[in-house]
Amino acid sequence: MKLIDISTEISAGMPVYKGRAAKRPVLTIDGDFSTGTVYESRLEMNLHTGTHIDAPLHMIPGGDTTAPILLSQLVCDCKVFDLSQVTEKITRGDLEGKVIEAGDFILLKTRNSSEDILEGKYVYLDETGAALLRERGIKGIGIDALSIERDNPDHPAHIILLSAGIQILEGLRLGDVEEGKYFLIAAPLKIAGVEAAPVRAFLGIKE
Repeated sequence: MKLIDISTEISAGMPVYKGRAAKRPVLTIDGDFSTGTVYESRLEMNLHTGTHIDAPLHMIPGGDTTAPILLSQLVCDCKVFDLSQVTEKITRGDLEGKVIEAGDFILLKTRNSSEDILEGKYVYLDETGAALLRERGIKGIGIDALSIERDNPDHPAHIILLSAGIQILEGLRLGDVEEGKYFLIAAPLKIAGVEAAPVRAFLGIKE
């Protein structure tokens, strides 16, 4: 099986949500060969940095943490939809012509990947698009933006999806991925009691 890495590389200068300095990861050296016999580093970052999974607690008071998420929900078949023609937001109308079935895991490829606009006015999923995905009974949605939505203090898309048990995978890099069917591998780090977790995400293609 050929694997395509669709993760965002973690670095001090990486794109972060709205370019906020406080969200940039900090990588420090705890010790090197000038001070001892081993080299060790420390990483400090927000759990919503780069490629990551959201849990209901992120937006819903009293919601579940990442603990109940099953690996089978994130290691599964998926469909990539190319929506690069969308200039601002993905709506119900943009998705109605796509083949979306119950149990699908959908990845949305937009101009975010090709134009590297993750910190700016990136393309996002609006509440009408989220509502359609809930109606179709999907199990997961991923997007090449650092958040599934943008500039909405009420977070309707998140709440529509998370309240229906739909997994949200954010911060993907899909520039080299064509529309089609793939096998998704997106296991989150096993961290206790948190509302999000970093993910190393891959797409598999049978050769």
